[in-house]
Amino acid sequence: MREQTKKGVLYLVSTPIGNLEDVTLRALRVLKEVDLVACEDTRRTRVLLAHYGIETAVTSLYDEIERKKGEALIGKLVEGRSIAYVSDAGTPLISDPGYRLVRLAIEARIPVVPVPGPSAVIAALTVAGLPSDRFAFFGFLPEKSSRRQSFLRELKDLPVTLVFYESPRRAVASLRDIREVLGERQVAVTRELTKVFEEVKRGPVSGVLEEMEGADVRGEITLLVQGAGDKTPAGDDEIEEWVRRLEEREDLSTKDLASRIAAELDLPRKRVYDLVVRLRASRQEGEEFVRG
Repeated sequence: MREQTKKGVLYLVSTPIGNLEDVTLRALRVLKEVDLVACEDTRRTRVLLAHYGIETAVTSLYDEIERKKGEALIGKLVEGRSIAYVSDAGTPLISDPGYRLVRLAIEARIPVVPVPGPSAVIAALTVAGLPSDRFAFFGFLPEKSSRRQSFLRELKDLPVTLVFYESPRRAVASLRDIREVLGERQVAVTRELTKVFEEVKRGPVSGVLEEMEGADVRGEITLLVQGAGDKTPAGDDEIEEWVRRLEEREDLSTKDLASRIAAELDLPRKRVYDLVVRLRASRQEGEEFVRG
């Protein structure tokens, strides 16, 4: 009796989201040992493979051809070959192709093995300064403002940190819609994580929006928004930033300035008042020192 061919394994391999050093030893081993690497863009994946001297054959598997070509790859797995699937960056299937391939593999009873690693969602969440014990990821926000606002209204009452991917050309428009629909919530805009021009902007949505309007926004963005009912307190740095912005626009007394900021950030007025008093006193001492 002829022995049945042992089926191969489909590996879902996480790859760097920017910095090529952010790859696990296991990921490199798997990419070397499999028979084939399937990927969104062969050009981008070949850069990673060449960097580590990996010569495994690659084939493309992107959204438009995933269903048709996925069946051919399943055939190879059934024959006993092993395949690693990678997205352009980060963890496969997270707002990236691969779901259909995984479903086909499960239906064919082919082992599907994760090789964990980088994820822009998790990286952004760790540095955002927003609660990370409960969060929800929604991929890219809708392109049109009307649809985006409608989508945001559905999320308005969720008591979890909201995480989105966003295009740099729509980031400012999305922040405007977030302010319009969700109100003055804390946000974090992370840009180009792990890359040379990595940047994180944190604070109330109006403040972050003010910083970004008119700026040349580029790179890959992950946008995080405070959940409904979350009372994450503003830190002194954030209060100081509000003091600076308001003083640039208006001539307010210490009392009025503290009241305005306390209302905006939902903070005890005395805490804000005491900090404003210290800031203005420190600033005055500095000016007197310079004059002296």
